[in-house]
Amino acid sequence: MKKLSVILFALIISLASCKKEKKEIKTVETEVTKTAVVAPKKIKIALSAKSGSDVSGNVVFKEVDGQVSMTAIISGLTPGQHAIHIHNSSDCSSPDGKSAGGHWNPTAQPHGKWGAESGYHKGDIGNFTADENGNGTISFTTNEWCIGCGDETKDIIGKGIIVHAGEDDLTSQPSGAAGARVSCAGIIQ
Repeated sequence: MKKLSVILFALIISLASCKKEKKEIKTVETEVTKTAVVAPKKIKIALSAKSGSDVSGNVVFKEVDGQVSMTAIISGLTPGQHAIHIHNSSDCSSPDGKSAGGHWNPTAQPHGKWGAESGYHKGDIGNFTADENGNGTISFTTNEWCIGCGDETKDIIGKGIIVHAGEDDLTSQPSGAAGARVSCAGIIQ
């Protein structure tokens, strides 16, 4: 009987120790990151003839990852070099396009070639060539513009785009002596 008591005692202790065993529960936290897909900002505008010309075309501005690209396809030009600039206003109501104001120059720099150390307007895009049929294309990309960001030194919304009859000499102040404004469009959404 003593043997049975010892066995019974050992069994009770064994069971008791099983009850005291802690089951460890692990909690795993998962972090969910949401990634927003931002569509590129894009504006397509139509150029209207000014100053008695037949110059027309389209300009597309597109912003992706802080870079704004501009592509202009223009027809009705005389063959040769022509200037294209961003001007202060989207108002293209006057027959000569002068209602768009002067070059967009929010940083008060002298007129010049884009990127020049001596300075340039934010609207000083430059020149492009029209072929023998009067068709021309220009593409331009910069991080110095934005579309609708609200930064007065970068935002092109509310400005105008002007195509000129002649070539920008890149030095004459304040506009480069590019001649008449032969086409205009407001950069509006």
